[in-house]
Amino acid sequence: MELITEGIRALLKSDKEIAGLLSCRFEEVVSLLDRYKNEIELFNSAYGLTGTNNTKELIIKHILDSLAPLGILYRLLGETKKPVIADAGSGAGFPGIPLAIAMPNCDFTLIERMGRKAAFLCNVKAILKIPNITVEEGELEKTKKESFNMVTFRAFKPMEPKLLKILIHVLKKGGIIAAYKGRLKKTEHEMAPFKDFGCNWETISYNVPFLEEERHILVIKTN
Repeated sequence: MELITEGIRALLKSDKEIAGLLSCRFEEVVSLLDRYKNEIELFNSAYGLTGTNNTKELIIKHILDSLAPLGILYRLLGETKKPVIADAGSGAGFPGIPLAIAMPNCDFTLIERMGRKAAFLCNVKAILKIPNITVEEGELEKTKKESFNMVTFRAFKPMEPKLLKILIHVLKKGGIIAAYKGRLKKTEHEMAPFKDFGCNWETISYNVPFLEEERHILVIKTN
């Protein structure tokens, strides 16, 4: 729990929006994240949830990385009342579960096509008693259209025209795509084919505590 505690403290210092969201719930958030970490470690080998068995790596590269752009996402949502956010290809629940813990006034739908991982997400929701989470087992393209104010994903798929079309399909008017990405040059290369699509996008950098690697949020705003 110590590393999670130190990581959250570092995030509080890094962004005033994060401080505003988490300061008054600090102990609760740390406790929930620690219990979440324990559930991943308990079921990881059986369910193939993450590619690491190292606790430090799990906390830094997955849990803290999911939370590090929290302030960015909060600002992107702006004045949206009771935002509805989708975590596409949720897997072990990154970034959806840490974000749902940090943003109790937002509703999150964790979309996961693999049954065993969807079952894990349902188990975490029940054990941690996270009321603002819904788990949807199935393909993203089969999700009801115009359902979400924001779709976010992490380590899901590289952005491509077919995927962008699906993401836009499930977004409400004026919705936002916020994709977790790594190096800027790689993201720019990934987005190069979209220059003739009339697609407005930007990247916003963020820092993960204890991680010396580039991280960016790829933001695509729809009309």
